[in-house]
Amino acid sequence: MHHASDILLTLFIVFIVAQIGSEIAQRLKLPGVVGEIAAGCVVGPSVLGWIVPDQVAAGTPLDVLAEIGVVLLLFSVGLETRLEDLKKVGKVAFLVGVLGVLVPFGMGGLWAHGSSFDWGRSLFVAAAFVATSAGITARVLQELGALQRVESKVILGAAVIDDILAMLLLGVVVSLQGGGGFDPIHLLSVLIGAIGFILVVGIGGARVMRWNSGWLDKPQNPHSALAIVLALCLGLAYISTRFGLAAIIGAFLAGMIASETRQQHTLEKQTQPLLSLLTPFFFVITGSKIDLHQLANVETGIMLLVVTLIAIVSKFIGGFFGALSLGKRSAAIVGFGMVPRGEVGVVIASLGLTAGVFTDRIYAIIVAMSLLTAMVTPPVLAWLLRRSRTAESTVQTSRG
Repeated sequence: MHHASDILLTLFIVFIVAQIGSEIAQRLKLPGVVGEIAAGCVVGPSVLGWIVPDQVAAGTPLDVLAEIGVVLLLFSVGLETRLEDLKKVGKVAFLVGVLGVLVPFGMGGLWAHGSSFDWGRSLFVAAAFVATSAGITARVLQELGALQRVESKVILGAAVIDDILAMLLLGVVVSLQGGGGFDPIHLLSVLIGAIGFILVVGIGGARVMRWNSGWLDKPQNPHSALAIVLALCLGLAYISTRFGLAAIIGAFLAGMIASETRQQHTLEKQTQPLLSLLTPFFFVITGSKIDLHQLANVETGIMLLVVTLIAIVSKFIGGFFGALSLGKRSAAIVGFGMVPRGEVGVVIASLGLTAGVFTDRIYAIIVAMSLLTAMVTPPVLAWLLRRSRTAESTVQTSRG
């Protein structure tokens, strides 16, 4: 019973500091997610120590709530994204996704090899530079009411492609650590399975729901439609992980399928209270994983600065040139929207530490880099979007 009360106290603290952090950030004209991540840094081991690593380890109540929170966030983003909209930006999204993986992987690998890592370990380090954290960018776009912009569609589409390629690269570098090389047949089967899952569920599911969503109204309970699509969300999130993809990809696809129903707007409204309760846990816990004590010397600080700059610049270059056909202003929004690594980089760093590839110092640097990109992106992305809207308004006024 005492253990249960401790958990409730921790949940209370995390939720309260998330609200305070979000409020302060918004008063400073920053996205609320910045304040939530910063609040996590404050209550984490770096400052107050109210949340310690053991409390956010895999399988703990906080970790589970954080996972559910980001799954629901991507589900709600999918609810505002229709399949036809993604098809319109498919070519650009594909190019952004591919370049957004190849450029960071190449730059990260070269930096690691130049920092005295052998090529096998350098490729593992490079993998931590690759995968975009769609949850952070999606939250910013949602807060700013920008999910219907073409740049947002490109970012979300590219994030799916990014996740597939990142999964394959990680599979290669993990195999190389064993010394026996890697199995291209196995990787090809994984690739086909992942792409097949996305196509069958995304395209097939959307079409089925578009043709016949009336059955969602048949149950007597007014919240039955929400319960059914949430079950779809959790189910597809789980199945997504079985194909080697992130759970948020399945959740996003579930939301996209539900967006084809007649109940779309009702479902959007009904999910808002759930998002308000659960998504702050993900961002606070993301911030709490930064341990500044591991970085408390000049040499490590300089290395962290270099790594973070490489991470930001490489993703921006990949996204910018991939989306250049949309114009420079839109390409800049897409480029920066692809920058945050968030929990994806943390997971890869953990794998590297477990495999003996990373020292504690390199692990801390990669985790800090992942979370710093998550903190830097929201205010810059918000500024770019506001600047773009101002320019668009000016053009419309001059035409009028």
